[in-house]
Amino acid sequence: MKFRNLLHWTVIFPIVSSLFYLLGFLNDTIFANIMGGILLFGTVMAAVHHAEVVAHRVGEPYGTIILAICITILEVGLIVSFMLSGSEGAMTYARDTVFAAVMLILNGILGICIVAGSMKYKEQFFMRSSATTYLVSLVAILVLTLILPNYTSSVRGPFYTETQLVFISLACLVIYGSFLMFQTVRHRNYFIVAEADKTVHEADPPSNLKTVASLVLLVICLAVVIFMAKGLSPVIEHFVETMGAPRALVGVIIASVVLLPEGLAAIRAARNNQIQTSINLGLGSALASVGLTIPAISVVCIIYDIPFVLGLDMKSIIMLALSVFTVMLSLSRGKTNHLYGAVLLVNLAAYIFYVIVP
Repeated sequence: MKFRNLLHWTVIFPIVSSLFYLLGFLNDTIFANIMGGILLFGTVMAAVHHAEVVAHRVGEPYGTIILAICITILEVGLIVSFMLSGSEGAMTYARDTVFAAVMLILNGILGICIVAGSMKYKEQFFMRSSATTYLVSLVAILVLTLILPNYTSSVRGPFYTETQLVFISLACLVIYGSFLMFQTVRHRNYFIVAEADKTVHEADPPSNLKTVASLVLLVICLAVVIFMAKGLSPVIEHFVETMGAPRALVGVIIASVVLLPEGLAAIRAARNNQIQTSINLGLGSALASVGLTIPAISVVCIIYDIPFVLGLDMKSIIMLALSVFTVMLSLSRGKTNHLYGAVLLVNLAAYIFYVIVP
């Protein structure tokens, strides 16, 4: 039985993908890149499986918090490695990646979850107080990190000074830490709802050994996804250049790959009539992506004296405001329907279109 578990596809894919990357097969040939893409997708699916095992064992909302923080840590690693390499566009890479992740989560993951759930159940119900708590925290952090830098006067341009970066980093950590205390201790009941669908049989929770193994494999899978995405980035950049699209599209594509495990887990939860879990995954990841990534990047940039742009341009600010406002209205009643999801997906299409055709 144990030997069979070692041969399970969710174990084989991350191991083979790791060897494929470490042995330097990526970018050798077109066939190698295609194989890399297949291994990347298989590893994403394995990450989804292990995330669900961990979430089932620890329960909500702890399972979604673990996945959000894992992805955020690895996202920081990808951004830092890119910025330290001194590549073209390094100054804006942190901002573009964080912005792309937030837009993909708010419009893409939530939109698809709402549409997928409404197609099967028409309406789905969640705790309205949880959405309000997420959005209050998220809006404050987004304004402080991505909009306010355009209007400070200590330095020219959309930059923060070192002192301002320290203050904003502390502010983000205070907001995120307060949110975690609220979510896990003071008002945990806000983030759990009794699901209407009782027809799905809940399997027994996995053993401690299986949970620990899945947690380790989850971290490995996410690391492999990040490194494979980075390894395939030259291919993606060449593809974008061939299309004649701006370099910002590369950030969108890589952010999409990074968010795939979380997105697939959220969509599966919505299809199982667990829209509260989908909201916890989506908005929790958006909050962690900004609230933890910006302080981490700020520390690296201060230590290595690397300038980086934080402020968005006006077009991006408008798209961000539209997305946040639409999500607020969509989640204001405690229930979802297909119209809300359709509008969010149109917002996503508009965002991607204006990245390609600025």
